[in-house]
Order: sequence, then structure tokens, then C-alpha cells
Amino acid sequence: MMPMPVTALYAGVFALFALFLSFKAGSLRGKTGISILYGEPVNWELAENVRRHQNFLEYVPMIIILMGVIELNGGSTMLLHVVGVLLFVSRIAHMLGLHADNMSHVGRVIGAGGSALLTLVAGGYAVWIGAGALFG
Repeated sequence: MMPMPVTALYAGVFALFALFLSFKAGSLRGKTGISILYGEPVNWELAENVRRHQNFLEYVPMIIILMGVIELNGGSTMLLHVVGVLLFVSRIAHMLGLHADNMSHVGRVIGAGGSALLTLVAGGYAVWIGAGALFG
């Protein structure tokens, strides 16, 4: 079995990040006594924390899978580090920029746009590696 140290590094970092986001939302649920949804009236702080965690889970696992596929197939280690670091920056920006009352906060734009762009880059590179192996 081929080791995947780059993917392991970023998978570990993002697992801890996910745990942090989960803890923030869960501890706020405990403080407010709101089990599901966001309360009545809506507790916007809870809604924002839950959405930050959900958005993280929408993007990061797919990119980690793509990183593993790229690494297993001999892809560029430098590209993997660039994707990992930029994804971390994007997720921090998104966490800081996601606010219920401001769709266009610069952090949210950088976070969502960066995550989408990195998914495109990693996905495109994985397709290129796979197609090259199949048809090259």
C-alpha cells in the first residue's frame, strides 16, 4: 500500500477543523436548549454556526478524496500542498465571513469562491491524471 502523507496531513488538519466547527454549534445548542433547527424566534448565532459547519462538510470531504486520488496516482505534491493551504485559508475566511445579514461579506466570497475553485482544480487535475493513465 502506498503511503499518502500529504493527504494524511490535510485530512487530519481538516478533521480537527470540522470538530471545532461542530463543537461551536453543539455547545451553542446546549447553552440555548435548542435541539434542532434554530429556535423560535430564530437564534441567528446558532443558525450561522450550524451553516458554517454544514458548508464545511459540503466541500472539504470531496477535496480530501480528490487529494488522495491525486496522491495515489503520482500527482504533484506541490499542487496538493497549494490546494491544502488555500483550502484552509478559504475555510477560515468562510467561517469568519458567513453572517446571516450579509451575503456579500468578503470572507464569505473568498471562502465560498475559493472552495469552489479548489474543487474545480483538484477535480480537473484528477480527471487529467485518470484520463492520461487510461488513454495515454
